[in-house]
Amino acid sequence: MGRYVQAKLIPQYPEILRKILGARGIVGEELERLTKDCLRDISSEEGIYQNKNPTVGRPYPKPTCKQESLLGSSRETQYDAGAYVDLKASAKPSRRLIKPSKTETPVEEADETGTMSKLQDLKSIKDQHEGGKVLAELIEKDGAGAWPPKANHTSWPRALQPYKKIYLELNSMLPSANPSLDDGVNEERRNNYRSSMRKLFAERVNISQVESLLTATEAGDWDVPTPDAYNGFYCAVAVCRHAYSWATIPVVKIAQCEKVVDSPPELEAPWAYLQRNFGVTAESGNNTVNVLHNSDESGERIYKINVGLSDLVQDSEETFFRMFYDLEVLAFPIYLEMVRAIMSFQEGDKVETVRHLEAITFRLRHLLRIFYDNLTESRVAHSVWLSYVQGFQGWGVGKFINGEFVKYDGLSGNHVLFFQALDAFLGLDRYLTDENMDRYIPARQRELCLAMKKYGFRDQLKGAEDKGIGEEIKKIVNHMKVFRAAHRTRVMPYLEQPAPERMTMTAGKSVLEGPNTKDTKEALKVLDQMLLHRLQLTV
Repeated sequence: MGRYVQAKLIPQYPEILRKILGARGIVGEELERLTKDCLRDISSEEGIYQNKNPTVGRPYPKPTCKQESLLGSSRETQYDAGAYVDLKASAKPSRRLIKPSKTETPVEEADETGTMSKLQDLKSIKDQHEGGKVLAELIEKDGAGAWPPKANHTSWPRALQPYKKIYLELNSMLPSANPSLDDGVNEERRNNYRSSMRKLFAERVNISQVESLLTATEAGDWDVPTPDAYNGFYCAVAVCRHAYSWATIPVVKIAQCEKVVDSPPELEAPWAYLQRNFGVTAESGNNTVNVLHNSDESGERIYKINVGLSDLVQDSEETFFRMFYDLEVLAFPIYLEMVRAIMSFQEGDKVETVRHLEAITFRLRHLLRIFYDNLTESRVAHSVWLSYVQGFQGWGVGKFINGEFVKYDGLSGNHVLFFQALDAFLGLDRYLTDENMDRYIPARQRELCLAMKKYGFRDQLKGAEDKGIGEEIKKIVNHMKVFRAAHRTRVMPYLEQPAPERMTMTAGKSVLEGPNTKDTKEALKVLDQMLLHRLQLTV
């Protein structure tokens, strides 16, 4: 059917485009260029065509109950894949986030690192504008030539291989289906996990060989490990550090009361090299390394948290972290459109500026549906999310630096590059402090946000003269306002779930309650006010 539709419609596209684009004043060489681009993209792979709901990969785990709508009502739904992307051919083999099971209807494959045409477009502008340059450097260096970043979890030097194997070997010791309320029982469980990890690291890892490899890469030798293998190794070390810190999942009170964790030297030695390479300073991981790097070449998540537990727990884990990966899949074309919009505005081409803003609006709507469709009780269960899924990504311990105790936090939605870059482009104030940006946001991601802030043009618009540009920017802002309002409403039921084994917490803010806190709602009041404040600033 796809081939038939292509065969019938493609010959009509030049005339259709001439009428549509001509009405907007696009003629001559520009019309010819856009027509060629369109025909190339829609006809480059036989049988691939855009339908109403193209997807990044296979459907997320299917919901088992009613799904909440954005406004909070319930409706019965049949799952259709929640992530959206343009399906275009690539010179590279396509990768799927997760392979479909035999019982599922296959979906078209998509190249989640961005279409080759867009990567080529980026290469063509990286020397023309600072925004293009920093985006290209982010992809080439941090992303190993792709975005979301490519991470290789198999082709590692022998000295690095034990890190992955040790995490996976101890995987079944980490989660507990029935967490104890007895501090003694929990302490014994945590000690068993930590002693097992320490023993395996001491037996299998040669620290001097690890440091020798990382010293070479720091000096610019990227032959071994390659950049994508380096990303994979960075992830292995990060998740091992989080696993060792908590030493049991769900998080328990006795773990939350720790202030300093004495990690094995095999986890301390490489961490300084890895953090310096990405320009971050925290003892904890971050969204890039813990989430984006945690996929192999086929898109399969490597370091899972809840192996052996119920489908409810494992499906919630899979869906939640896939949302953040899929978000960056759809974000890459938007980053490029932002750079193009800035360049067009600086060149005085207001028609092109509007066109790029319209593309951002369109893509943003589909990107946000990842959250609207999947951050629901039916796909990420309220009862397990913080205890079994996001709790692992917390931190809350620190170290003494020059005699002063410095505490670090864990992962937060505020670490996500896309929302930071879009806010910067729109001229909105940044949420994270300079200190927290340096701790948790890789340097090249910070540079991209700074470029978007520096060259954003919203404050340069001149009334009626730039009315079309202003209206399109307002649409983008309105999408973000709706999203932040929805996020504030949806996240609270997850955070309010009873968990007697631990104190009230979030992964990004650690323990929220103090000795005088009355209940969970009071502990979460500060967080709710923060979300409200962020919503109020989105104007």
